[in-house]
Amino acid sequence: MSRYARQICLAGVGPEGQARLGAARVLVVGAGGLGATLLPQLVGAGVGFIRLLDPDLVEESNLQRQTLFRMSDLGQPKAQIAADALTGLNPDVTLEAHVARLTPANLPHWSRDVDLIVDAADSFATSYALSDHCHQSGQPLISASVTGRQGYVGGFCGGAPSLRAVFPDLPDVMGSCSETGVMGPVVANISALQAQMVLAVLLGQDPTPLGQFLSLDLMGWRVNGFRFDSAPEPPRASPAVLALEQITPDDLVIDLRDTPDVVPTPDPGQRVVFVCASGLRAWRAARGFAETSEAHVAIVGVGT
Repeated sequence: MSRYARQICLAGVGPEGQARLGAARVLVVGAGGLGATLLPQLVGAGVGFIRLLDPDLVEESNLQRQTLFRMSDLGQPKAQIAADALTGLNPDVTLEAHVARLTPANLPHWSRDVDLIVDAADSFATSYALSDHCHQSGQPLISASVTGRQGYVGGFCGGAPSLRAVFPDLPDVMGSCSETGVMGPVVANISALQAQMVLAVLLGQDPTPLGQFLSLDLMGWRVNGFRFDSAPEPPRASPAVLALEQITPDDLVIDLRDTPDVVPTPDPGQRVVFVCASGLRAWRAARGFAETSEAHVAIVGVGT
């Protein structure tokens, strides 16, 4: 019996759909908690080529939710360990692993030849950078995020509105998993939905998950969703996300790590770039500045 017999027999898949999966090329950014469920599902389904980017090493505190890894993997690169394990699951799939950090500067290189991009990094700066790129390139983006016992997943771009159309601004309070905590089953549930959205887009499922948003709250036991097909894109005053190497000599750079008391006045047409460690403080400063100025604003998170 074929490895894929149980999905080939589904309406809307069949041999033709399975061939589409086998020919598909996908970029996955992040091999951590979301990737631990997402990646085995994509590999198991026979997605033909997966380029995987993650700069980090396996840590013991990851293992609570990053179930692709074992104690023997501690200190090893997540991307390579994940690729090795996934090749053992399905040798038909080509895994191209890179121990590398995705930035707005190198994003065009990594995404140049893929059909779809998966945001499993769970970093707001990465999510917005990916969305901005996909909005311009027309590539579909399946993005997800989890904190505590809550999370969301959505299908953006590729003909649907971008992430910025749904989240034109950041919430007042944000925290990483290390700061706010996270439950492993919530991550697994969200990433399984993310994998299903990826497969649906690659198969051309109707209705498409592009333009669909799902949220999961496993504290209050609520599942919600809505379509955002007609959501308007925000104005260009929204901060662009840059890499350090994309700052030019013509930019007015405001390094918030130095806590400037007064923001200098930019020259006409000059771009103002706010810099901080995570990008979050820079985002808020840039949004506030854009409300009182016509200058084009951008942010850099040096740790993102």
